[in-house]
Amino acid sequence: MKARPATAEDAEAIAKIYSQGIEERLATFETCARTTDDIKAWFSASYTVIVVEDVGIILAFSATFPYAQRECYAGVREFSVYVSRDHRGKGAGRVAMEALIAESRKQGAWKLLSRVFPENEQCLRLLGSLGFRQVGIYEKHAQLDGEWRDVVITEYLV
Repeated sequence: MKARPATAEDAEAIAKIYSQGIEERLATFETCARTTDDIKAWFSASYTVIVVEDVGIILAFSATFPYAQRECYAGVREFSVYVSRDHRGKGAGRVAMEALIAESRKQGAWKLLSRVFPENEQCLRLLGSLGFRQVGIYEKHAQLDGEWRDVVITEYLV
């Protein structure tokens, strides 16, 4: 398996993987499945999107998004990583994140951060193994399906 920069042609596969994460309610507060057009919009914005593929099949993706509009935060990026349901636990998430870290470094980012549900232990283990640190917990950060959810704040100094 190998990582590469995503293109608009990957949008359908990315939307499918992201929608799996939405459906499972373990990775995002989002509740509506993403469409190919939703993902294609990422390519006209200042996002970095990486895909991991094997034999032409997209297994995972990682992406960074602007943290804030203020100039002082220009090098801080929020990130997400999602792995296809059928390919979890096989290293695709690690490959996606290693490539995202390397690309973020090239682009001059100094910090990657995310908020992860405490129940998403597989993601927290992955991030910890890559050197991300847990800096705290936002309690009652938002509601998902009518229930308040906490999130673990993670960061990586690039």
